[in-house]
Amino acid sequence: MRYLLPFFVFLGLASPETTPGLSAQGTAPVVDLASYVPTTADTSLLWRVSSPTAADTARVSYLFGTIHLIPSDDYFLESAVVRAINDSDEVYFEIDPRDMQDPAKMMGLMGQIQMRGDTSLKDLLSPARYDSVATYFSATGMPMFFLEKMKPMFLSAMVGQDLSGGNPLAGDNSKMKSYELELSELAQAADKPIGGLETMDFQLALFDSIPYSVQAEMLYRAVVTDMAGESGETDSEFGEMVSMYRRRAVAEMSQMITDQSAGFGNFEELLVVRRNENWVPVIMDRLALTPSLYAVGAGHLGGERGLIALLRAEGLTVEPVYP
Repeated sequence: MRYLLPFFVFLGLASPETTPGLSAQGTAPVVDLASYVPTTADTSLLWRVSSPTAADTARVSYLFGTIHLIPSDDYFLESAVVRAINDSDEVYFEIDPRDMQDPAKMMGLMGQIQMRGDTSLKDLLSPARYDSVATYFSATGMPMFFLEKMKPMFLSAMVGQDLSGGNPLAGDNSKMKSYELELSELAQAADKPIGGLETMDFQLALFDSIPYSVQAEMLYRAVVTDMAGESGETDSEFGEMVSMYRRRAVAEMSQMITDQSAGFGNFEELLVVRRNENWVPVIMDRLALTPSLYAVGAGHLGGERGLIALLRAEGLTVEPVYP
């Protein structure tokens, strides 16, 4: 699930709002969404959102699927995305990227990434599994005594990432790039207002809604998978994700989320589906007011309960924009 992650937080969730076209619980669509799902042939990260009604045909917004961190050598940005920013009056992200660069806000959140009470990672994993995780992080130069009490989902965000060149969200010379940072700089250069669909507090709330034991199991599985990729036994999840992103394969990325969530209960529901349902009315309301670009993790776009299908089910026209 790491391609849904901002630099240091996992994706969070507040109580789902009731969205038109959804059940009161916000979990079961009352219409068949299958016909609205982008197919494997719809290889685009940028999507144009408009209203088919005569009065609103001039109002256009955009969805753009990001990958929060990507190796610098794999980074690309199509001219159509730049044009979409220029054609929009405002740019929204999952959270405002400027918050990630604010030292005061970052320091204020440090306590929230620690597990409650005296719980440590040793309490959540068998000795053998703990040793595997400790060995993995020690090899990256991050000793376990520093990470021992961090919530496992936070540690999962670090698996597979090469941050040895610096912090891309701080503007350091890094081996990784952040689409959020690059897009926010473009928006600011064009004098476009920037906002967030959620806050860092909102996202961090998810850490306490999923049992630490489940988080630890996911961390261990992520470490094992990444180590297998490094050894050449299989493709790493991060490498596979980057490949999908470069192919603009939004349908495949959505399926990857479903596959990775298998065995972890309502994890996909919490991380992706309900948040999509929360964002739909925001996008619809803003569409009636001003053209906007929404840059969110690409894994939120595809699937029967992805943003594209949900917006289409509400009667909006959502179509791919190709270079």
